[in-house]
Amino acid sequence: MSRRDQIKLSDDELRELLDAERIATVSSLGPRGWPHSMPMWFVPRDDEIWVWTYAKSQKVRNLERDPRATLLIETGHEYGELRGAMIEAEAEIHRDFETVIGFAEELTLRYAEGISSVEGDAKAALEAQAPKRVAIHFKPQHTATWDHRKLGGTY
Repeated sequence: MSRRDQIKLSDDELRELLDAERIATVSSLGPRGWPHSMPMWFVPRDDEIWVWTYAKSQKVRNLERDPRATLLIETGHEYGELRGAMIEAEAEIHRDFETVIGFAEELTLRYAEGISSVEGDAKAALEAQAPKRVAIHFKPQHTATWDHRKLGGTY
């Protein structure tokens, strides 16, 4: 078995990683052709990754021009602890209010500690932000994963 096959995450392990981690570094191609990488909060939905951002942001302009992106989700400090996924994906940008506000509520529930619904002032704040925002979902085309813990201390 190759070293690559030894450290690959199973589908269940990948889902666990995506559920546990909070930040995806999203890389798109900037206007000069250089990678433009930004950390984003995300929500995994089935086999896709969703984010929201300002509609006029550089990453949105990049993805409008070229929908290809690479997402990096990783964790670990020491070499033997490193785990992660690199996902090459096609982006689809959603601008309609219902999709954007629905996703904003889902994102809020994932990241806000101790709340189970978005109501009152929090809901009003999201509704005020939604017209300025987009929801982006990334449809994976290729995924590479790793878990150095599987090496058992042999590097």
